[in-house]
Amino acid sequence: MNESLQHIASCVAGYDPQALPVASAQAFIARLTQPVQGTEHLSVRQALGRVLARDLVSPIDVPAHDNAAMDGYALRGLDLADDGPTLLPVAGTGLAGQQRTEPVPPGHCFRIMTGAVMPDGLDTVVPQEFTTTEADGRVQVPAGVVRVGDNRRLRGEDLALGEPALCAGRVLRPADLGLIASLGMAEVPVRRRLRVAFFSTGDELRSVGEPLDEGCVYDSNRYTLWGMLQRLGVDLIDMGVVRDDPQALREAFTTAAACADAVITSGGVSVGEADYTKRIMSELGEVLFWRIAMRPGRPMAIGRIGDSGRQAILFGLPGNPVAVMVTFYAFVREALIAMSGAIVEPLPYLRAACANALRKKPGRTEYQRGIVSQRDDGTWEVRITGSQGSGILRSMSQANGLVVLHHHQGHVAAGDLVDVIPFDGLI
Repeated sequence: MNESLQHIASCVAGYDPQALPVASAQAFIARLTQPVQGTEHLSVRQALGRVLARDLVSPIDVPAHDNAAMDGYALRGLDLADDGPTLLPVAGTGLAGQQRTEPVPPGHCFRIMTGAVMPDGLDTVVPQEFTTTEADGRVQVPAGVVRVGDNRRLRGEDLALGEPALCAGRVLRPADLGLIASLGMAEVPVRRRLRVAFFSTGDELRSVGEPLDEGCVYDSNRYTLWGMLQRLGVDLIDMGVVRDDPQALREAFTTAAACADAVITSGGVSVGEADYTKRIMSELGEVLFWRIAMRPGRPMAIGRIGDSGRQAILFGLPGNPVAVMVTFYAFVREALIAMSGAIVEPLPYLRAACANALRKKPGRTEYQRGIVSQRDDGTWEVRITGSQGSGILRSMSQANGLVVLHHHQGHVAAGDLVDVIPFDGLI
């Protein structure tokens, strides 16, 4: 049973819809969202980037046998002399994929290749380059070049039979595919993809390729949203530009809620907007309108829309291009990851010296576009990319990270350390 928005709000510390701290907004959204329930089975290669639906338990020991970690000679560690070189006859040769059934006699060694099964009773491998071969064929091992147990991979060392190999909620990476394949699994249970519908609102917006009438602008927000959503591996439903018309907006929201798990809009959520977006949102569901203590991106709508049979989470983002990106990364990204059933890992911060003095009043979180570089001494430095207006998308394109000035933080002097969210891997 879904909690009401009012109940969620009552459980969130610092909840004030007219001056909502970023952390409180994040806590609210985390409580509002729920993971999708549908699952499917995919081949290993198809599962890259998908969310694992349940724990994968190893059906075998990996490796299945004790084996050599290096090319060399397998022997009994107890046969090694302490006070000088050891001379051992060679009892045979083992290659990867072969199984020796005959025991190796005491006082003998065994020529072995990387990955080959260790014969019973042998526990140590001397790398080939540490040995010499005598005229009579015996192998000489200098004293002290190995210890007992060196260069031997133990059965089940990587994974033991019955041990969890991968946990539910993991977004599968290339190494995970190899791990799954090493267990002999041909298919993987994954969550179904999250479906996200998005559109822009406003009579002033024109799509790419249309004539640009006086007073109008091209809609850039759908393209940045598309790019950010692509990074999350969700199924996208691009609904274009919706004009400021009650019927058109109602149809767009109704259609989006019926076919998607989440709906993202840009524009129409500011106080005093001369359109119908906020009213239609409220008519079609339970929606709250926030003024968040942040810059850029103060106005935002959040809630559920749709009928009792199917509801979608609504994220109503501001209309300014940079504000769209900042609010997406501050609130929407982690919410969609959680809704996908994945384990949410907070964005990593990089500590860098700020080359610019920055003015900031405590009481709001600010996100400034910056260019991070490494100095000659190996430390990190960040420079602000000029004007920080929320409509200046070019400065976001030039930046390679966001400088985060936290809620209680004040002015920053040149040289002070600040937190930076790097864009690499994020956008």
